[in-house]
Amino acid sequence: MNLFRIFQAAMLVSLALSAAVAQGQTMTKPKEFYFDQDVSTVRKIVVAQGEGEALAAELVKMRDRGRKSIEATAQLAHIALSDNRAELGKTLYEQAVSGTAQNSSIGRAVRWNYAWDLYRNADYAQAFGLWNDLAAGFGTPAWLPPTMALSLWSLDRKAEAVQWYAAAVRTEPALWSDPANFAQLLPEWREQDRARLIEVHAAWQANPPAWP
Repeated sequence: MNLFRIFQAAMLVSLALSAAVAQGQTMTKPKEFYFDQDVSTVRKIVVAQGEGEALAAELVKMRDRGRKSIEATAQLAHIALSDNRAELGKTLYEQAVSGTAQNSSIGRAVRWNYAWDLYRNADYAQAFGLWNDLAAGFGTPAWLPPTMALSLWSLDRKAEAVQWYAAAVRTEPALWSDPANFAQLLPEWREQDRARLIEVHAAWQANPPAWP
């Protein structure tokens, strides 16, 4: 997409996070239970419809006019990362992140979406850094335990992944004790991600950690 090439050349914001930093980041400790639905965070950020150059042009206009600028920037970032334009996507997401408070509704949504786009691009360490920051915020969102378990397992931090999975089981034992429920519980996850969480479940089942 030529528009993205032009837009990328104009970007001057450097990335705030690095994989090395995220890899060594201290894990936020899981709480006992996670019952909050947190629907304002776990949502796709879409402020314009369409596809291709026309959609990108509309989102750039929205940014320039200051009309839902953060949301437009995040949607552009998602498009870029989905189009294998990692550098541009990260730069745009970092702009959106820097323009929001971490615990604001839009700030949490931007970080949640950014983390998933990073994860799906196999940038596991930086995705973990974002989710870990959200885990340290207020509330007890129900999405955190399985997501943190997946993230940490992907970083080969398996004992910590099991600790987080145990929080999911403590919260809803009838649901998370059986991987057969994963497709219903995690419909937006890729099959490969659910398969990886099954590995976490097996490790939890073999040696469930005590609380606390």
